[in-house]
Amino acid sequence: MMSTIIETQDGSHTLYSSRFGESYHSRYGAIQESRHVFISAGLFYVIPLRKEIRILEMGFGSGLNAFLSLLEAKKREVHLWYDAIEAYPIATDDAIALNYPAQVVEPDARENFMALHLNKWEEWHAITPLFNLRKRHMPIEQLDEEKQYDLVYYDAFAPSAQPELWDSPVLSGIYRALKPGGVMVTYCAKGIVKRTLTELGFQVEALPGPPGKREMTRAIKQ
Repeated sequence: MMSTIIETQDGSHTLYSSRFGESYHSRYGAIQESRHVFISAGLFYVIPLRKEIRILEMGFGSGLNAFLSLLEAKKREVHLWYDAIEAYPIATDDAIALNYPAQVVEPDARENFMALHLNKWEEWHAITPLFNLRKRHMPIEQLDEEKQYDLVYYDAFAPSAQPELWDSPVLSGIYRALKPGGVMVTYCAKGIVKRTLTELGFQVEALPGPPGKREMTRAIKQ
């Protein structure tokens, strides 16, 4: 097992990766961070524009972003096609131990969360009538889509741990994969990353970050 479960300040779990020396989520609050960065600044920003949304997640990890997106799809009656890329899937035992379903008051929360992890990789699965998931076990460098996605959750480990995932060759692939007007959101607000995104053609916004971070980034494909 390459990960250790840690309770964050909002009571929800995160995982610590010994491979990268980083936690998967903020220790100030895993659910709190995910809702702030990916749901509020990303999904809620895109929902008013369409009722069917194609999402690419870079870093499926614990499945938390997918889980919260699934819950919002039901609440807001929007159909999500959720395409998740992960180079280092977590162990099933770790997924079972995560407490995210207990942190939300939703029917079938546990069953839906486990379905995210237990369904086969490389295939599309209807987890609910409004949430379709495909997990791909591959490095992001192999992404070869063009103008496919409305929204990207960019949730790689920090540039200090995975610098190659924040450089122009990878981020240009994200730009190509987005539809015109598509949106990328990430917790990372480093100046060099924002400059790279701007050079690639994104309109870059610095937004207030979740607890423990001054800023986050939203980038819109022009």
